[in-house]
Amino acid sequence: MATTRSSRTEKLPNLQNGGLPESSEPYDVIIIGAGAAGLMCAREAGKRDRRVLLLEQAAKPGEKIRISGGGRCNFTNIYASDFQGGMMPYLSQNPRFCISALKRYRPEDFIALVDSYGIAWHEKTLGQLFCDESSKQIIDMLLTECRIADVTLQTETTVDYIEKRDGLFHLSTTRGDFTSPALVIATGGPSIPKMGASPFGYRIAEQFGLNVIPPRPALVPLTFSGPLKDKLATLAGVSVNAEVQFGKTVFRDALLFTHRGLSGPAILQISSYWREGRPIRINMAPDTDITAMLREAKESHPRQELATILAEYLPRRLARFICEESGISGRLADLSHKKLDHVARMIQDWQVLPNGTEGYRTAEVTLGGVDTDELSSRTFECKKIKGLYFIGEVVDVTGHLGGYNFQWAWASGHACGQAV
Repeated sequence: MATTRSSRTEKLPNLQNGGLPESSEPYDVIIIGAGAAGLMCAREAGKRDRRVLLLEQAAKPGEKIRISGGGRCNFTNIYASDFQGGMMPYLSQNPRFCISALKRYRPEDFIALVDSYGIAWHEKTLGQLFCDESSKQIIDMLLTECRIADVTLQTETTVDYIEKRDGLFHLSTTRGDFTSPALVIATGGPSIPKMGASPFGYRIAEQFGLNVIPPRPALVPLTFSGPLKDKLATLAGVSVNAEVQFGKTVFRDALLFTHRGLSGPAILQISSYWREGRPIRINMAPDTDITAMLREAKESHPRQELATILAEYLPRRLARFICEESGISGRLADLSHKKLDHVARMIQDWQVLPNGTEGYRTAEVTLGGVDTDELSSRTFECKKIKGLYFIGEVVDVTGHLGGYNFQWAWASGHACGQAV
């Protein structure tokens, strides 16, 4: 059942982007990247009386927060810190790395913060929580928290050069030069480059000799080529509840046909596991034994057309596509059990070979990133470089669709902010 929380509402002021304080003193902490993880880290460090400088290259902070969840921000998932059995909802070379932070800052902790600002929210399927109104409420909440913590935010700032000497990180930027004994990289991955995303964080990691797991797009639509692409394009806009499988991994959710191939939550989820050159398997009627249904229909309604009976279980355009693609149509009475079984297999065990994905342009997140073996799972400090931290999406931790990646950003930012 959907859950809603609402009480007072108010328009929260934005943190002002004024000039930086004139001082040659180093900041206690410099954070690069004012996204979800960076804002949370800045808030926590500032609450501990650290002098924090938060740098953002975009004109506004939290742009990925703004566009998330269709503009309503799927800000967490109630199961994001639940690791009891079932599928691990985070992918990484070391899937257990994320557990420490996620158990110390849980979904209920972020929900309590949201509730304290009177932001109304609701629960959708599978534990996904969304704002009732706008994702901007989450951004305003975090900016207000940073303002209360005396964080200095500077947007439209590009970092040109970083080096460490004499125990300090020296940054040369388009807004001047700054120093700090602690530097936090919260720049995310290259997914959705139109929002300013880039591989900047990976370059910094490599500059300091850290291993980076090769990144690739995740939670991304799959594409096809050749005749199959043209055939699927005729179904663009058709959606069906489906089970999608790659290897032993299975997701059940909506599947959407597009002009380029397949999308929808089920496809986005499986894309994080899919590997090029290998097919996926799709069951487009997971609640029905299509083989048994067709055989029974042949006995009870032999004069019925195959496409007509299929349209009772599938969208009409998809039912026609199945008949055309299988080359089987006509009255049930005229079709052998072998032909009906072939149609059933196409519906419930359809194997298709994607040629790729839509890439970083539409990928919601990035797989891979800074190797977790290089970092402390408690503080996110580099084991080799004292004072250098990596948090959020730039790290080799990627969650499932549905609020898991935001919870990772809150949890990793909170853990780091408690340590810097």
